[in-house]
Amino acid sequence: MALLELRGVSKAFGGLQVVNGLDLHVGEREIVSVIGPNGAGKTTVFNLITGIFGVDSGEITFEGKAISGLAPHTITTRGVARTFQTLRLFLNMTVLENVMVATYGQTRASIVESMLQLPRSRREERESRKLAEEKLSFFGQRLMGYRWDQPAYSLSYANRRRLEIARAMATGARMLLLDEPAAGMNPVETHEITELIGKLRDDAGYTILVIEHDMHVVEGISDRVVALDYGVKIAEGSFEAVATDPRVVEAYLGLRKAQTK
Repeated sequence: MALLELRGVSKAFGGLQVVNGLDLHVGEREIVSVIGPNGAGKTTVFNLITGIFGVDSGEITFEGKAISGLAPHTITTRGVARTFQTLRLFLNMTVLENVMVATYGQTRASIVESMLQLPRSRREERESRKLAEEKLSFFGQRLMGYRWDQPAYSLSYANRRRLEIARAMATGARMLLLDEPAAGMNPVETHEITELIGKLRDDAGYTILVIEHDMHVVEGISDRVVALDYGVKIAEGSFEAVATDPRVVEAYLGLRKAQTK
């Protein structure tokens, strides 16, 4: 059984059909990349999975249970967490605090208990800090030691990307949705993020769905690739098969349009 499955999912905004009858599945501990030109509907798919948008038709299931129609925070507690194409960190909070924030959805202390620092609140705060430190340690020296007490704005761009992934991990997720994790990185950083995505699956056991434009990253990480164009799946399979598919080449290069001029 697929860990995540989309069956016949469609979404339109007014008269614009953004996703149309999409079938997509991701198996346990699989890395699947979603590619396609700008406007293909990739980020909308992520927004549908995470509950930011509701589906017009079709169904989305996670671990065999329907999640379409649930609130975003409920979907997160079910085990699905994401990063964003545009970084969304709390820049004036410390590195450690940014990750601890993600754990508070799992705490049970009331506002009064937290204000008065009663035993349950103090215990949960210690547990949140320990979990945040554990997730940050996965990234080695990049996010360790003195960096924990630094504000997030002091980090390099690549380390901010790592911090956002660490925050997603701290939600207790089984599945990570990474929206263009290599965007804006130089070749060295891109190589490092490619290795990191592999480690997230191989060492930490995550199932991963990735949106990525850098084909070197897609080739390096993907068990399977799904290509979209105008919200429709036009190819699926290995990187080699999808990258050479005439429909994918046409979608990226606009060959049909060029031939009609």
